[in-house]
Amino acid sequence: MSKQLDKMRNIGIAAHIDSGKTTVTERILYYTGVVHKIGEVHEGAATTDFMPQEQERGITIQSAAITCEWKDNQINIIDTPGHVDFTIEVGRSLRVLDGVIAVFCGVGGVQPQSETVWRQTNRYKVPRIVFVNKMDRVGADYFKVIDQINLKLQGNVVPMQLPVGESENFSAIIDLFSMKMYIFDDKDRGSSLIIKDIPADLLSRAQDLRSTMIEKICELEESLSERFLEGDNISELDLKQALRKGVLERRITPAFCGTAFKNKGIQLLLDAVVEYLPSPNDIDSAKGILVSNNQEVECLAKNSEPLAGLVFKIITDQFGVLSFVRIYSGVLRSGSYVMNVNKGTKDRVSRLVRLRASKKEEVDSLSAGDIGAIVGLKDSSTGDTICDESRQLLLEKIDVPAPVISASIEPANKSDYEKMILSLRKMTQEDPSLHFTFDKEIGQTVIRGMGELHLEIVVDRLKREHKVEVSQGKLQVAYKETIQRAVNAEGKYIKQSGGRGNYGHVKIKFEPLARGKGFEFENAIVGGSIPREYIPAIQKGLEEAKEIGVLAGYQIVDFKAILYDGSYHDVDSSELAFKVAASLCLKDAMQKANACLLEPIMRVEVETPADYFGDVMGDLNSRRGKITGMESQSDAQSIIAEVPLGHMFGYSTELRSMTKGRATYSMEFFAYREVPKVIQDSIIESKK
Repeated sequence: MSKQLDKMRNIGIAAHIDSGKTTVTERILYYTGVVHKIGEVHEGAATTDFMPQEQERGITIQSAAITCEWKDNQINIIDTPGHVDFTIEVGRSLRVLDGVIAVFCGVGGVQPQSETVWRQTNRYKVPRIVFVNKMDRVGADYFKVIDQINLKLQGNVVPMQLPVGESENFSAIIDLFSMKMYIFDDKDRGSSLIIKDIPADLLSRAQDLRSTMIEKICELEESLSERFLEGDNISELDLKQALRKGVLERRITPAFCGTAFKNKGIQLLLDAVVEYLPSPNDIDSAKGILVSNNQEVECLAKNSEPLAGLVFKIITDQFGVLSFVRIYSGVLRSGSYVMNVNKGTKDRVSRLVRLRASKKEEVDSLSAGDIGAIVGLKDSSTGDTICDESRQLLLEKIDVPAPVISASIEPANKSDYEKMILSLRKMTQEDPSLHFTFDKEIGQTVIRGMGELHLEIVVDRLKREHKVEVSQGKLQVAYKETIQRAVNAEGKYIKQSGGRGNYGHVKIKFEPLARGKGFEFENAIVGGSIPREYIPAIQKGLEEAKEIGVLAGYQIVDFKAILYDGSYHDVDSSELAFKVAASLCLKDAMQKANACLLEPIMRVEVETPADYFGDVMGDLNSRRGKITGMESQSDAQSIIAEVPLGHMFGYSTELRSMTKGRATYSMEFFAYREVPKVIQDSIIESKK
């Protein structure tokens, strides 16, 4: 059985790519006794990077869930990806976590993906603590990173420690609460902590930082603030209780430091997780909507409550399908039956496991507040709610971003086509940001995803895991089509070919919507000019027609259709006739409404040595990039730009060539914007 709720922590480790998240996780596993040998990311041996693609690239692609124990507390950890193509992994993990360790590089500071993660923690209202890693690197500066977080992310971050020594001379950590210096013994990989008094030359600095820390904590509570101003001696217990409350309310963020690679600072970080991050008891109860009457109910984190859990991730491995689940209320027992409310099906829970990355530990039950995995659920997808049949409810779903890039794929052998489709179905079940369709125009299967690397990994996994040899076509941008002004349009489908004919006639007003609003339908028919039973067919006809646009065959988005009139025939009208009439009406509207193409715009951040600054700027401008920000760092320049995705293919190779491999960049989807007329005409021409 699980620990008591107040002895449980569900935490994520999240940050920008290459900040050392996985190395931090690896050290946590080592010091908590889960592993007895430290695996290094650069050697492809990290416990949580168990996919071959992760081991080769030295990056995290799938979130790995691990259970460990520290000072009689159970800690469920999810190590999330830092690469922007896998942002959905971070989002769906944060949806089920109670707290986050935000890892920042001591040299790089606030980087693009760390900003994205920070915004996601804000969105899901997840309390966090900061760990400034890589303090042994040349140019590492703990206090500069804290200043950056406060400036760029408004984090109200307060240092809890003082690093001793800089760069390669980083040797110890001073704790500002205990006012002791902690030295991590290199002989046993930092497992032994030597505690000493603060050296005289650092005492004054430590006392100043401690005073600032106490002042910041006292600001959180009026009673403490008054005592502080009156010069009272406030106990460490009172300060820690106020700090914990402030962290839970997300009003303050304590910052810690260390170097995971050199085995320094991780035990103190684990202490902070237990002391300051929330247990399931400390957070608001999850809310669900009852299927029977649409009422909102609370899922109290108690074992005595009816079961409610959220499937937040699916993995298919050699042992079968693993459905990762967070239990919000009740107890999930091995051998029991659960209701999948989204699918309307009942399923048997054959086995339950806790994961220590790739190793599985079988358990009899998962209780309220816990995270684990179900083996062999037949029909679950990411975002599904499982619950008792007696109380069927829906928990809040997980947002899935729309894909921005596509490529055609085909199997090397025609006989492998069914196998490829089956494999893609499994992969889309695991990864909701991956889509695939069969494009009748080109006669090929098209996969759609979040970036070049995303699709590259998909193709690689098809070959390695699913043993399907596929060839990938040219990468294509996921353009969209939309209307720019309100118009009234008409669609009439009349076909007479002997016997019963077909008759459908609709009049619809089309209005543009704000970017990202998708499609809305409104029935404004009065007086029965179209019978009620044909209205759903008209909506369905529009929904199907918008998938293949008029300008260049791209999806039509961000418009509202208001059905206001039409006519029908007593004998010849049918659902099919009205579906066709609706699609003809949309085509008519696109001709009248000044339709245009939209292109995905990416937020690009490039870090380059000053020597190549001009070349990089010029190149971004040549790609129709709009420069939105620049920042000088100690030995580099940071450029932030908004660039159309269509001009970013192959950018990594060109940037390497331009800067002799010394510049790096990251890119994430920003918004859809109208394509300039000249470029729009050439895209439409090429599609013809």
